[in-house]
Amino acid sequence: MTARVLVAYAGGAAAHGAAASERLFPEAELLPLPNFQAVAQATITGESSFGVLAIESSLAGPVVETHDLLHDSALSIVGETTIPIRHQLVGNAEIALEHVRIVRSHPSALEQCRRLLDGMPRAQRIAAATTADAAGQVALAGDATQVAIASDRAAHHYGLRVIASDVGDDSDAYTRFVSLATYTRIDGGGNTWRTAFSFVTDHRAGALHAAIEPFARHGIDLVQLVSRPLPRTSWRYRFDAVLAGHPLDDQAGQALAEVRERVVRLRIFGSYPAGSAS
Repeated sequence: MTARVLVAYAGGAAAHGAAASERLFPEAELLPLPNFQAVAQATITGESSFGVLAIESSLAGPVVETHDLLHDSALSIVGETTIPIRHQLVGNAEIALEHVRIVRSHPSALEQCRRLLDGMPRAQRIAAATTADAAGQVALAGDATQVAIASDRAAHHYGLRVIASDVGDDSDAYTRFVSLATYTRIDGGGNTWRTAFSFVTDHRAGALHAAIEPFARHGIDLVQLVSRPLPRTSWRYRFDAVLAGHPLDDQAGQALAEVRERVVRLRIFGSYPAGSAS
């Protein structure tokens, strides 16, 4: 008998997370949840086998909520996929942009559509848990002066009209999603794999340079480096990073071991095969 695989994601059937989950787990049963925190909690408690969350936008950069959830919980990245994102301005009826009163969307989507929003300076921007949730809220309001930045999938699901197409600042936009689990993969290796980790340095000049120098010396590509404030501290930061390789690879393993000796704290967030855009 095949074990049931349940995958949690944020939003409903119209969310980008649903599309990413279908790519990562084509045979799984999907569990829509209201927000990122709920996805993490369901995965930690075992309500779902995996969680799927957005972690990086090609336009807006890191999705900080996912970075912070990884830092604060016992979850590990076990896979990734990248999907193209086409933002649409959707609403209950056609409306001139100057008459729009409220624009709803996920904060990352709002960040990716700055040119559009600059053309609506009087419109209030309201954050939603997901772009699909924003579309659902607009549909429920039934008010032509409220619009959402969401996907074609969300517009169709909620019976909304596309007022303006491809409203993102860049038509070549992608979002990277990761699958999360309560275990860490130890299979795989080589440059086709990625390893996510986080570290904290001493608060002194040159500490960051000293921490990452081993990667250059061992020929390891550091494909991402993000700084995030440390909770309950003033002006102290951690660094979340991704390298090309696997901790069990000779060079990557040696580099990580040297980094560990140079930092206050280092934690691996998981190793997984590098995903590709569709």
